[in-house]
Amino acid sequence: MPVLVASDLDRTLIYSAAALALTMPDLRAPRLLCVEIYEGRPLSYLTETAAGLLTDLGDRALFMPVTTRTRKQYQRINLPGPPPRYAICANGGHLLVDGVSDPGWHAGVTARLADECAPLGEVQEHLLRTADPVWVRKHRTAEDLFAYLVVERELLPGDWVKDLAVWAENRGWTVSLQGRKIYAVPKPLTKSAAVREVARRTGAELTLAAGDSLLDADLLLAADRGWRPGHGELADAGWTAPAVSALPERGVLAGERILREFLRAARER
Repeated sequence: MPVLVASDLDRTLIYSAAALALTMPDLRAPRLLCVEIYEGRPLSYLTETAAGLLTDLGDRALFMPVTTRTRKQYQRINLPGPPPRYAICANGGHLLVDGVSDPGWHAGVTARLADECAPLGEVQEHLLRTADPVWVRKHRTAEDLFAYLVVERELLPGDWVKDLAVWAENRGWTVSLQGRKIYAVPKPLTKSAAVREVARRTGAELTLAAGDSLLDADLLLAADRGWRPGHGELADAGWTAPAVSALPERGVLAGERILREFLRAARER
């Protein structure tokens, strides 16, 4: 198809119970569809309206999820419509084709990381040494590519993330705070590189994108047109770009608006 739609998932199209609080008062909340179950409990949602829009989008464009989630975390999600032919996991570390990671792509990514930035072990050791157990709930690494912490936001010192970002910058890494997670990700590990590869393989003539976090900025800049919701890391920073529209909607209603914009652009094409 000539139109490639590359969209972040969490807090862009799908929302956890905690993220639903961004939407509106309970009495006006839209009807929801659960799209992820974890350990027997519902975990992520989109609105029923968004589910219909996503199904329509699949008839007009090549829809591709682009996520920082690991492959295992991504595979828990059951979006409306047929399974996407392509998906990007681990922030670009894995390019899935019909659900299977492309080994050549992954090998190329790991080679670039070894050449261009400090090793994961050094970053992991720094996080373990400097993060206070008072506000850290979990230390995690993802796919042997990057690290993240799960924290109590209300206890997190205001300058700690800024100090970590400076330390990481000098070692070729970037830092992103998303909800209760602090990500440390190598700079060469990008969503945009994997999206460009899929565009090349499919011959896409137009690439559309959406995302809410610092780790989505390169994705939005690489697309022909992009959208960000009225919440999240990019909105909090007032981040803008010429081809990126900053939407006023927040929460799951932002997910609906983004899908409407995708559909409108695909129809215009």
